Amino acid sequence: MSALMTPSEHTAAPAPAAAEAEAEAGPRAWQACGTWLRRHAPIAAAAGLLLAMLLASLLAPWLPVADPTAIDLSVKLLPPSAAHWFGTDALGRDIFAQVLHGARISLLIGLGVVLVALAIGVPLGLVAGYAGGRVDSVLMRISDLFLAFPPLLLPIMLVAMMGPGLENAMLAVAVSWFPWYARIARAAAMSVKAENYIVSARAFGASHARIIWRHVLPNCSTPIIVQASLDFGYAILTTASLGFIGLGATPPTPEWGLMISNARSVFLEYWWTAAFPGAAIFLAVMAANLLGDGLRDLLDPKHEGRLA
Repeated sequence: MSALMTPSEHTAAPAPAAAEAEAEAGPRAWQACGTWLRRHAPIAAAAGLLLAMLLASLLAPWLPVADPTAIDLSVKLLPPSAAHWFGTDALGRDIFAQVLHGARISLLIGLGVVLVALAIGVPLGLVAGYAGGRVDSVLMRISDLFLAFPPLLLPIMLVAMMGPGLENAMLAVAVSWFPWYARIARAAAMSVKAENYIVSARAFGASHARIIWRHVLPNCSTPIIVQASLDFGYAILTTASLGFIGLGATPPTPEWGLMISNARSVFLEYWWTAAFPGAAIFLAVMAANLLGDGLRDLLDPKHEGRLA
């Protein structure tokens, strides 16, 4: 009888094994994370770069940098140095401070353009694809009116009518881009509206609005997310283009496109006045595109690196 263990002893016996398993769970999780990062290095680097730019722009008011709008003609057009990391422009403003503060404007505008385009295009496409028939024809013809214009010409026309400014530029770009999201949402809705779970929801008496938002939209989200991540970079580039031609940000706003526009007359001799804001645009757009490509590969069910 002495060899028999009491119930309390049976319960206490596996404790060392459980503790050992818990101790190994942490290293295994970090190892799995490291493996994933090595397999998907581009998307991790792109996400890290965008996150670093966003954090730096948000913390810019509390960082020890110069006032981006302060004019000091005594130090105008100085090359990069320890005092002015990116040099100064024709008005003596610190270019590093302008690029840092301009990151907040450009990133928020890119996000705002995508969100407004999604808010207009996705409901329009979902209703058109789910309803079909005459409703589909009318809504898609409205979208086709906007698609008839080149992607940059329509924003230029809209901003010229509304007046220059960041808000008008953001709204103009979003209005010109919403048809793409409407088309994507419509195609996805048409592909799932005949599925059994949609038919079952109708049979149980679910309203059309509930079916669209609770069943159709979640199953259409993958192509919409991928397109939105890709358009984020293009929104930054398009808004900077409007600022370059004087239809976006207005002085003294530290916006990347406006900075390059102000440097047009001097950048051949003073290269840093346009090189650094141009490099900021390039890095932001490249990171957004890499992130979009990575999300497309991860969310594609036919891709070996997709998310589980």
